[in-house]
Amino acid sequence: MKYPTSIHNLIECFKKLPGIGEKTAERLALSILKQDSQIVELFSKSLIDVNTKIKRCTVCNNLTEDEVCDICKSSNRDSNVLCIVEDPKNVILFEKIGSYKGLYHVLDGLISPLDGIGPEEIKIGNLIERIEKNNINEVIIAVKPSIEGETTSLYISRMLKGLPVKVTKLAHGIPLGIDMEYVDVMTLEMALQDRKDISN
Repeated sequence: MKYPTSIHNLIECFKKLPGIGEKTAERLALSILKQDSQIVELFSKSLIDVNTKIKRCTVCNNLTEDEVCDICKSSNRDSNVLCIVEDPKNVILFEKIGSYKGLYHVLDGLISPLDGIGPEEIKIGNLIERIEKNNINEVIIAVKPSIEGETTSLYISRMLKGLPVKVTKLAHGIPLGIDMEYVDVMTLEMALQDRKDISN
């Protein structure tokens, strides 16, 4: 037996989302039938709004409904510190922590020569201009500890060489509470490189 066309179409739409297979899409589509019509209307409007209203901040490339995002507009941020992240999800993560008060620069990817992604394919272009124009005195490179992340970090640090700006990157190390035998080689190597002096 086939589902009616409207349910079938909804299942097919859900399947287009990452991580959603046939069974999950079917379950989600059928659950919509049980929802109040106001919830369904809100759901529908939210999908359309996300598709039509969300754009990229012209300053930092973060997600926003305006030309400039709330973080870049805020007068309460430390405008001398710039955190470079891979994608907008990372901005949300830092904001949830609540301790970082500087600005952001969203790359929208990492340099990956094997995948044909060079510096031109990610949002590095206006970085130097932004640093010079806004008197940034520290750049924090906060990308994932992978080959692509390290390549991107190295490229950015070389790009900023000669500018009066301190370039730092997040420390990578062994998570709290984990047994050493479960630590992968790359994490262990980075933890060794980023070791701290505790002799004082």
